Amino acid sequence: MRPRTLDDYIGQQHLVGEGAILRQMIESEHISSFILWGPPGVGKTTLAHIIAARLESPFYTLSAVTSGVKDVRDVIDKAQKNRLFAGGKNPILFIDEIHRFSKSQQDSLLGAVERGIVTLIGATTENPSFEIIRPLLSRCQVYVLGSLEKDDLLKLLHRAISTDTYLKQRHIEVREYEALLRYSGGDARKLLNILELVVEAETGDTVVIDNETVNARLQQNPLAYDKDGEMHYDIISAFIKSIRGSDPDGALYWLARMIEGGEQPEFIARRLVISASEDIGLANPNALLIANAAFDAVMKIGWPEGRIPLAEATVYLASSPKSNSAYMGIGAALEEVQRSGNLPVPLHLRNAPTKLMKDLGYSDGYKYAHDYEGHFVRQQFLPDALMQPSPTAGAASPTLTLTPNPSPLTPTCSFWHPQPNPAEDRLAERLRALWKDRFR
Repeated sequence: MRPRTLDDYIGQQHLVGEGAILRQMIESEHISSFILWGPPGVGKTTLAHIIAARLESPFYTLSAVTSGVKDVRDVIDKAQKNRLFAGGKNPILFIDEIHRFSKSQQDSLLGAVERGIVTLIGATTENPSFEIIRPLLSRCQVYVLGSLEKDDLLKLLHRAISTDTYLKQRHIEVREYEALLRYSGGDARKLLNILELVVEAETGDTVVIDNETVNARLQQNPLAYDKDGEMHYDIISAFIKSIRGSDPDGALYWLARMIEGGEQPEFIARRLVISASEDIGLANPNALLIANAAFDAVMKIGWPEGRIPLAEATVYLASSPKSNSAYMGIGAALEEVQRSGNLPVPLHLRNAPTKLMKDLGYSDGYKYAHDYEGHFVRQQFLPDALMQPSPTAGAASPTLTLTPNPSPLTPTCSFWHPQPNPAEDRLAERLRALWKDRFR
């Protein structure tokens, strides 16, 4: 059932439809090296074969699963020798699963691609940004293929029933499509395999396909979920963003996808703890307690019951008010530290465990907050260079010239900015009462 022409090719109209980029390249018979990135069963290999057939170019195929550097060099040498007998047409080298090539294997392609000895077409299910070395990626365009849509799958299904040599001899009646489409998951190869499995299981002349029949033959739907691949990161990203966006339904859906896909429970629990601090933060400090409790519970009870505390924490975090003020605050502070370097600690804040340190003024003038009314007294806690503009700000002082407990000055920078929610409003109100103009 593999299509042999663009007119028979199903799906990916953004690449091969009328006026689309790949169709223009093919029709002009001028192909540059590119990488096809998309999930399994969406037409990457088929498209490479169609291009080679249309251009009538020598076509070489390697699989990154079974090929090494020697195989790559042998193919390049063969392509270079046979180029003279190909009417000057550039040989095409198709590498399936190119993301499985090591760095040295990818390096061995650079010269041939750069000099135009071969036109490289790579196919990958993984993000090229992470799996393809930068020099090779810079020599190739990347085209993204998506999962096949419902209409594409139905077209493929009816074409198979009506044109396949074996299937068209059977009387096949498709009464319901939902299970077929659901199990295939946008994968043309999987759809055809399911169709074959269902048809071969029926011994009568007439084959009736409905949801019940498909479910009975397949028993369960093994979800696509690669714990080390792109989908792993996409789904956890959708999970966290659903929590951040206060959508408990979306968050529970992506949680279920991870559970059904076999994700490690501790990985999910860790992300909940991070989200509780990063996205809910001071708007609801209990969120961190709930997330941490869910982590402990999951580590104690494991699957399948662990899904319950994970779901409880997920709903709580998604429903909670949000604030990233602590996350933004530490980011701003780190940026300042990287900018200004190792500023000296004011003397009154230094510890003085020895007599020499006391004689040098360490801890001299420090005011113990609990000795004052309300357990607070105004004093300086930032380095001098961050308290007032100075031409030497950020420079390390070679001698101890700091004045013990200098008069309070207005800081030149502020890191934590309370956000408008009831919990942080209360914190900000208290700080304004203590520091006056510091936390407007």
